[in-house]
Amino acid sequence: MKSLIPLNREGNMKKFIVIITVVYCSISNVFAQNFNDALRLTEPGISLNGKALGMGNAFISRFSGVSSAQFNPAAIAFAKKAQFDASLDYNSFSNDATLFTSTRNGKQSLTNFNEVGVILPVPTVQGSMALAIGYSQSKNFNRALRFSGFNSGNNSMIQDLTDHKDEMIYQLHLSNVLDANNDYTLINGKLNQSGKILSEGGINNWYLSGAVEVEKDIFVGSTLNLLSGNFIRTRTYTEEDTENHYKSLLDPKEPKTADFISFDMTDAIKWEIAGWDLKLGIIAKVNKQVNVGFTARLPRTFTIKEIYSNSGSSLFGKGTSYSFAYDDVKSEYEISSPAEFSGGISYSEMNFTLAGEVKFIDYSAMEFPSGFNEFSLEQKNNDIKNLMRSTVNINAGGEYLIPNSSLAVRVGFMYMPSAFNDDPSEFNKKFITSGISYNLNQGMQINIGYAYGWWEDYGDNYGSKLSRTFQKIAFSSLTTSLRINF
Repeated sequence: MKSLIPLNREGNMKKFIVIITVVYCSISNVFAQNFNDALRLTEPGISLNGKALGMGNAFISRFSGVSSAQFNPAAIAFAKKAQFDASLDYNSFSNDATLFTSTRNGKQSLTNFNEVGVILPVPTVQGSMALAIGYSQSKNFNRALRFSGFNSGNNSMIQDLTDHKDEMIYQLHLSNVLDANNDYTLINGKLNQSGKILSEGGINNWYLSGAVEVEKDIFVGSTLNLLSGNFIRTRTYTEEDTENHYKSLLDPKEPKTADFISFDMTDAIKWEIAGWDLKLGIIAKVNKQVNVGFTARLPRTFTIKEIYSNSGSSLFGKGTSYSFAYDDVKSEYEISSPAEFSGGISYSEMNFTLAGEVKFIDYSAMEFPSGFNEFSLEQKNNDIKNLMRSTVNINAGGEYLIPNSSLAVRVGFMYMPSAFNDDPSEFNKKFITSGISYNLNQGMQINIGYAYGWWEDYGDNYGSKLSRTFQKIAFSSLTTSLRINF
């Protein structure tokens, strides 16, 4: 059986039972797609526009420029002049991972254009109407994990692959067949385990948005997003006999397999992502100070074209080495993300503005609609229902326009609870944000937003709680946006 990339998350006994079922019931030599893949596409990103980011993205009831197409398309109708927006984002992901008693930091950064678009007001006899067209990156997959630690227990990846009758482990002469029903390895733990997992890519939105004032101070709008993107994750994993426990032959048929030194494995996933979605919104101006807004994003279905590769090598005394690689496995399947419902309110008085909103997502409604046999589909979708829960995300922020100046300052907060049942609060994502804007001239404005987030996570290299990394994660994003009215 082909080796499986470990599941990223599992906690209580219910999760453990589900994961064991997934591992032992996986059919054919393919990577076991699971709830983590659905979550990767469903969980919202945080950075679109510098103005919005500075206020904690609490813009469901306010106008944020072209990015309103993603926050609430009804706000597009607020635009009185044609407008061009462009945003550049720098983000950094830092992960302090502890394996046994050793802690290592994994870090990865990325700079990219995450928004460009225009708003075009449409002349009307009364009220207002506008269209918007553009591009935004709604989410990026920039992640890093590095770990290294000595496992004093009697378990290892080599033993786990032997238990699963993985062909690679025999080709590398780390295990051998004892009889027709039993596989055997002399490795019995006591190895140093190290590795890294790096991922990159993102989800891109190519959108057309429209909004109209249907009655005085009541605005409705919609955004059609054509989705594309990619995801690449590469894992390297190593086990080393740093204490020289294994001097004898690991494979009696191969006289060069004495004095085991190390085992290395590299596997990679590459996705091409395609799909579409539709977002609907409404904003009502209750009075001069108060706006309320509501949005609904309809369920999305992503088509994934995946390539999975897996290779390994072993090293013994006197420089003897063996290598093995599986043929790449190509597959195509679908992932469905649930609907999202949001509501918010904003209040403006003199030079102050306060805004807040909530977003409801039922992660247990994620689904694999197609791409696998009936048994596998049922198993994957049951796992999602058993492991996931509904959450309510919170966004809040404030803005102050400094009198007799061209400056505005902003602060905000974002709270994204973990999608997994029974997770403690440490696993919820928290972000504090700040920002500033400056009017360069009558028709040009620059906005800078910054967010810093932190949370905890964990992952297993194999099995459950045998080789587990405990992770403390920090994420920062600096977004600079330029707005031109013409």
